[in-house]
Amino acid sequence: MFKKEKIKDLHYSVNGVISADDIQAAADKILTEYGKKTKMPGFRPGHIPLNVLRQKYNASAMSEAIDKLMNQDLENYIADKKLRLAGSPKADLSKWEIGKDAEYTLEFDILPTLPEIELDKFTVTKKVTKLDEAEVEKSLENIRKSRSTAEKQDEKYKAQNGDTAVIDFKGFIGKDAFEGGAAEKHHLILGSGAFIPGFEDQVIGHKAGDKFDVNVKFPTDYHAENLAGKDARFEVLVHEVRKHILPELNDELAKTVGHESVEKLREHIRKLLNEQYDEAAQRDMRNELLEILADKVKLDLPETLVEQELNMAKNEHENHNAEHGHEHKWDEKAERKEAERRVKLGLILAEWGTKNKVEVTRDDLQQAVWAEAARYPNPQQVFEFYNKNQNALAMLRGMIFERKALDAMLTHVKTKEKSVKPEELFEQADVR
Repeated sequence: MFKKEKIKDLHYSVNGVISADDIQAAADKILTEYGKKTKMPGFRPGHIPLNVLRQKYNASAMSEAIDKLMNQDLENYIADKKLRLAGSPKADLSKWEIGKDAEYTLEFDILPTLPEIELDKFTVTKKVTKLDEAEVEKSLENIRKSRSTAEKQDEKYKAQNGDTAVIDFKGFIGKDAFEGGAAEKHHLILGSGAFIPGFEDQVIGHKAGDKFDVNVKFPTDYHAENLAGKDARFEVLVHEVRKHILPELNDELAKTVGHESVEKLREHIRKLLNEQYDEAAQRDMRNELLEILADKVKLDLPETLVEQELNMAKNEHENHNAEHGHEHKWDEKAERKEAERRVKLGLILAEWGTKNKVEVTRDDLQQAVWAEAARYPNPQQVFEFYNKNQNALAMLRGMIFERKALDAMLTHVKTKEKSVKPEELFEQADVR
């Protein structure tokens, strides 16, 4: 056991001694096990004398033995004190010499005990909104657009908003053409906002065969820094204009998307929209509860975890600067405060969730992976990524656990309703 202990808040520093005899005895056990498997000239496997094994492997066996004995001391200590480690301990064994007693120091942080959280004293706002039938009709219109056919128009037809213009274009800054500013027979949907602001507006009204210039200004926050904020001229040739012919809104169209009638399709869209509103409101309540927990719950934080969180943030910051070729200043004070907030909330959700038997089921994990995969053009790559990367899967499990813990907490808090417009609900439902 340890001879001395020094405790400050959640930080422990303990000193112990392992006798030379105990070290050698433990090392001999390790050597004996090793001798059963190793091969050595002149000896049959499993029949190598201990003194021979000591001559060759004693130093490494003793190091392994000390690690095991220190870990045993630590395990007994934390079990006796009912402590939970916040990370791997740091060991100092610098003064030890082979053949002598080993005096060592272990330093480690422990996890705090979560205070009782009186959730029924907290109040969060539940934003509610009324389904606008115009949103249902807009969704139906989008379905029609997604199944439209683009018909080529004659040379007298002038391009309108919503049409597709097949164009050649070449961009210039002053007299010089710039890289990446040219294409041939590009299909541009007018009004889609795919190009620089003002470009598509200047194509509207032109017909097949027209050659003309488009003059625009690149946004100041444009991703290519050499173009950001600059005036540009594009030489444009229209090859053809295609008008999108929308199918009639009828039961036949509804069947193409898996519903027996237009009315059944409308019911399905209403259900989906209401589910989206409910989820957006739930996300907003989670965010509000996180703010309350960060502010109201008093909790000592293990410096080990704060430093880990801060180092991860710093690495992300440096990688971002390297990828984008510019230098954003690192604000140590602000970043530490944010790291402390993340650690605090992580501990609260982990402790409360575990205590209240929150679990992540296999179905929860599968649904989350499917939802992630649906965001990518090649879902199979996402499935393979999680199959091969257990750390990523563990992180996903942790995110699901925290969300479920928050949702469970929300069943205990008070709520007050506030009527909002749908757009306000989605604007404010950013996940933090």
